[in-house]
Amino acid sequence: MAQNKNALIRYKTIDKCLQNPYRNWTLDDLINACSEALYEYEGRDFNVSKRTIQLDIQLMRSDKLGYNAPIEVYDKKYYRYADDAYSITNIPLTENDMGVLSETVEMLKQFKDFSLFSELGGIIQRLEDTVYSEKSKQSSIIHLDKNENLKGLEHLDVLYQAILKKLCLTIGYQSFKAIQGAEIIFHPFILKQFNNRWFVVGKREGANAIMTLALDRIVEINYNLDIDYLDENFNGDEYYKDTIGVTVLNDNNLMDVVFKVDASNAPYVSTKPFHHSQKIVEQREDGSVVFQIKVHLNYELERMILGFGDTLEILEPRRFKRRIISKLKSSLKQYVSE
Repeated sequence: MAQNKNALIRYKTIDKCLQNPYRNWTLDDLINACSEALYEYEGRDFNVSKRTIQLDIQLMRSDKLGYNAPIEVYDKKYYRYADDAYSITNIPLTENDMGVLSETVEMLKQFKDFSLFSELGGIIQRLEDTVYSEKSKQSSIIHLDKNENLKGLEHLDVLYQAILKKLCLTIGYQSFKAIQGAEIIFHPFILKQFNNRWFVVGKREGANAIMTLALDRIVEINYNLDIDYLDENFNGDEYYKDTIGVTVLNDNNLMDVVFKVDASNAPYVSTKPFHHSQKIVEQREDGSVVFQIKVHLNYELERMILGFGDTLEILEPRRFKRRIISKLKSSLKQYVSE
């Protein structure tokens, strides 16, 4: 048992003793009570010294633990609380505690769509009530990207349970390009979030290729108990290691991408790398920086690069540079008057 846990048991034991005003508690009494409590929790004897309990009392009295316990000595040998109603379990939360709890509540609420957190939901609600009963409601300090109206979030829990319990699914799915929906027998492996959208990754029944379905395009979803689940021990980290986003391409599209970022944006790209493979190739005199990443040349990479506009220039590979140039020219045409 860790020493800090032992100490916590002692603090709680001393607290319980001193809450009993009908008994005179000597230092030896407190030592014995703590020894018995530790034996009860651990199942073996502990040598609790006089010095240990004296230090515990000193710490409980101080602000170091936040207790500020009103422990006093009377008749030169007995210990008690000066305030009969005091307990270390009744310590009011500080303003800082309130702020931390408020932000924690907001972050936990992001996961409300998972049944894993269904019981936690009630706890969060009670915690939220407690927090706001002790302080006036204020706007959140931590602001997380969220979209309560995002389609498909209602499917999160069904998919999560299917992956957890290794169940096959029948999914009604209609992509943006499809005129009408299709029914897919699907073996889900992992859930993935990218750019505030959720996806389920797995395999279609009878197919070898990994398939990615956007939750906002799922029309209907049901468990399919007639088909055995395809358990492949899928490793999402390995599968997406060379990819930005969710579109994984073949190795023909895996290349070193070299790009230059101007002086004003280079620090941003340095501190928030596009990919874990990112490295600095050159730092130029004008303050611009040349970076390199090794990734698939997919749609998500293209969108990210275009998002930097004229502050970023693709240097290599040439074919990807030509693709970006073509996209920029097409975009410019939208703004050129006829």
